[in-house]
Amino acid sequence: MDLSPPRVAIVTGAAQGIGRAIALRLADDHLEVAVNDLASKTDQLQELVSQIQTRGGRSLAVPADVSKEDDVRDMIAMVVHEFGSLDVMVANAGISIIKPLIELSLGDFDKITSVNLRGVMLCYKHAAIQMIQQGRGGRILAMASTSAYSATKFAVRGLTQSTALELSKYDITALELPPNVPVGEPEVIASLVSYLIKPEAYFITGQTIMVNGGMMVD
Repeated sequence: MDLSPPRVAIVTGAAQGIGRAIALRLADDHLEVAVNDLASKTDQLQELVSQIQTRGGRSLAVPADVSKEDDVRDMIAMVVHEFGSLDVMVANAGISIIKPLIELSLGDFDKITSVNLRGVMLCYKHAAIQMIQQGRGGRILAMASTSAYSATKFAVRGLTQSTALELSKYDITALELPPNVPVGEPEVIASLVSYLIKPEAYFITGQTIMVNGGMMVD
């Protein structure tokens, strides 16, 4: 009989789509799941929390702007206070502004970068700090894409690889998933995340795993 405490996950950008599907899957896998999105989506987060609780899981809504370091730090502190630890960080939050390069304003670019790159970096950083303090390893994952905002997402690829190298000595893995699936459902990504955070996936780190129905190969 396994008497170890349940693992705890944070899923950012969880109010809808892939993030929501991941949160539900991890809850079904018996993790305690904190769900994050912007404060303007608090109602959606609370509905997701209620759904997880109805299914017998523990969940917590932690609204925050992942592009702000204080928000990320406070989010993780709240989760640790409520659930006792942090074992899995799924940095799923991201935005897309689909415009040709010559029509992309500096404001557009800065907005994309603040969430898709700085937000991921901050989630990686503060999740890693907490996991290292706990001393029992962890899992860090991010989402990427093959869309027009690929500049930020390719940067996430490099960030993930360097993070994986730095954190391997702490038994913390870091992975990236490009989830542009032509006909696949969000549950396709959620099922892969479910596997990658399992103990037996400890030897998979620093990788970009393509989940796109063969639309692009790597």
